Amino acid sequence: MTSPTSELDLKQWIRDVPDHPQPGILFRDLSPLMANPVAMRYVTDRFVEHVEEKRADAIAAIDARGFIFAAPVAVQAGRPFIPLRKPGKLPPEVIGADYELEYGSARLEARHDAIVPGQRVVIVDDLLATGGTAAAAARLLAELGADVVSFAFVVELTFLNGTDALSGVEVFRLVQY
Repeated sequence: MTSPTSELDLKQWIRDVPDHPQPGILFRDLSPLMANPVAMRYVTDRFVEHVEEKRADAIAAIDARGFIFAAPVAVQAGRPFIPLRKPGKLPPEVIGADYELEYGSARLEARHDAIVPGQRVVIVDDLLATGGTAAAAARLLAELGADVVSFAFVVELTFLNGTDALSGVEVFRLVQY
């Protein structure tokens, strides 16, 4: 078990998968990290510290891998969990935000009553790449009346400049490539 001040090299549990999902792409697979209780405890503890430092009222997470990291953080921090889902996964009434992907478009949705206006929210996801999905999540929460105070990612792919898309909101990350 790690203490709040000890450091852990998470890269030892992140697997590189060349040419996935297409040739020329190096996929960073977090499955080995998720399978390791010590690494998951470390991620959860660091994210909880960040949530408390930001005085967040709620934790939002991006479907689906963000849920894996955000749910234990919400429980441990004693904060509500707000799922941001793919279309059709939540019962009505929902609102949504559309965004562009490298090969098309996508949408995130949230319950219309997921936020109490003015709530301070940290958005959690597994990986920051180009920032399009995270930016859509922030727009969606802002439309609901949230104050997005930070993003928290396990991994940031710095060469894709994803922070540029995040409108000056603080980005907290544990690993950078």
